[in-house]
Amino acid sequence: MAVSRNVSRQLPPDAVVDRWPAPDGWPLRRFHWPAGDSPRGSILFQTGRGDVFEKYLESFAHWHAAGWTITAFDWRGQGGSGRLTPKANCGHIDDFGTYIADLRAFVAAWMADTPGPHVVMGHSMGGHLVLRGLVDGAIAPDAAVLVAPMLGVRSALGWLAPPMARLLSRLGDPRRPAWKGNEKPYTTETRANLLTHDPDRYADELWWQAQDRALLTGPPSWQWLVEAFRSMAALEAAPVEAVHTPLLLLVAEADGLVDARAALRIAPRLPDADVLRFGPESAHEILREADPVRNRALAAIDRFLETRAPRR
Repeated sequence: MAVSRNVSRQLPPDAVVDRWPAPDGWPLRRFHWPAGDSPRGSILFQTGRGDVFEKYLESFAHWHAAGWTITAFDWRGQGGSGRLTPKANCGHIDDFGTYIADLRAFVAAWMADTPGPHVVMGHSMGGHLVLRGLVDGAIAPDAAVLVAPMLGVRSALGWLAPPMARLLSRLGDPRRPAWKGNEKPYTTETRANLLTHDPDRYADELWWQAQDRALLTGPPSWQWLVEAFRSMAALEAAPVEAVHTPLLLLVAEADGLVDARAALRIAPRLPDADVLRFGPESAHEILREADPVRNRALAAIDRFLETRAPRR
């Protein structure tokens, strides 16, 4: 079902953006777009590091047109959910377990308040946290979709990256930015080329940030890096074989940010997982790629939902 590109720079008139209090009272910025009569089910979509849910309005409109209620929230410490460090725009977290605690509480309330079947989707860091939530037993949706999941990262330092991050985090305030700009240090590639081949979709993100500078999240903190490496290693070592939730993984093999090889190592260990692979035609943001990639991804997700999360 075709959806106009115009939806990418305007909030739907019947959607609500508000604040949802986490168990400790931290206000998470929430997006909620209820379906009309006879809802198909409910999707919770969680973005990547530094993202905001506005970046995915075009995909939200595609699923909403098919009858899905769409919900999302900005992760704690980024986007519209505030900052955890005095350094302006730095994306910081003390422990990835804090993200999981927020996800656990939010999903419990979301599943109680929305029609099923319930599907949780996550892009990049969001995909990592969705899979970790499943492994930890924090969430139990009917199905899940991981888009370019951050199960490993590409680093010029290789195996030295985690210990270097731990060392450098101790040499100053661990909440300080790990680098100044770009999405990836020590690269000649532009941020745009790392994310998508579609310049108009890349510009959507900049447009939303210009409307509200509070949405801009810059580089991660050193502590974020330490915790990311720790969580990725723990997840790969975890008993993922115990996760029986139906899963679809979308993997961009030429991804310059996350290491697609990690997803391809973990996927065969999942008892009920399908994998769709993309080649050099796709950068990191598969759902914000040029139409040939994006349409193929959406079609695969639609087929997956039809068979693994059928209408009740």
